[in-house]
Amino acid sequence: MDERLVVNRTAWEERVPIHLASEYYDVEGFVAGRCSLRPFEVDDVGDVAGLDLVHLQCHFGQDTLSWARRGAHVTGLDFSAAAIAEAQALAARLGLDARFVEADVYRAAEVVEPASADVVYTGIGALVWLPDVWRWAEVVASLLRPGGMLYLCEFHPFTDMLAEDALVVTEDYFTRPDGTRYEVDGTYTDGGDGTLHNVTWEWTHPIGDVVTAVVAAGLQVELLAERDVTLWQRWPFLERQVDGTYRLPAGSPRIPLLYSLRARLPATPADRADEEAGG
Repeated sequence: MDERLVVNRTAWEERVPIHLASEYYDVEGFVAGRCSLRPFEVDDVGDVAGLDLVHLQCHFGQDTLSWARRGAHVTGLDFSAAAIAEAQALAARLGLDARFVEADVYRAAEVVEPASADVVYTGIGALVWLPDVWRWAEVVASLLRPGGMLYLCEFHPFTDMLAEDALVVTEDYFTRPDGTRYEVDGTYTDGGDGTLHNVTWEWTHPIGDVVTAVVAAGLQVELLAERDVTLWQRWPFLERQVDGTYRLPAGSPRIPLLYSLRARLPATPADRADEEAGG
């Protein structure tokens, strides 16, 4: 594994128990029935009952299990052994049939059967941890059955250009191949002060690169939506909404904070004939 990803994995391993105990993830609320997916994600993906869904970079499995609650046959994958262990424990606690496997996302096709997924799902905050979005798209395509879909929901890379406390451009929009090194105590949830493993590496991926990588891997884009809401208080002046999302104050210029993408691996005529024949 890339040494920078090993550094990232060490940081994530330390943060798993912090996230489990946080109000941000609200595990007890999730156990009681809260869905961790956003309503637009559910609408964009549609009915998943009976479908095989693979969730890449699943952390400790809340989104994966939310899809399982909607009837999907789910497999969650993450490079953190601690996260996978907690995902398995959470699935057992809920009595949900779910498979969780530990692997680097680039090795997904070694631990998940190729061409076995109707849906590959990647949730918010995942792509920034990957140095090569082109290779990621190839992995996604390898996991999909003909006719299967990729659904990605992600923080908008436009926001990565902006300062921590103002809408002022301070960073590159385009990917730095060597990545950007950060050293930050704590984590994005409540709690976690005094963490020991605070170095991480991140890569910003412009939307143009993501879309082109997906198309180059053989998928056809069906949806690309940009949204003016986000999931955390990215800047101190964002205002929390009743649904738990954050927006800029009324009267402010509207800028993209999230985006979602749906793309499909085309089915050939032979694939469609085989499906109609029950093969």
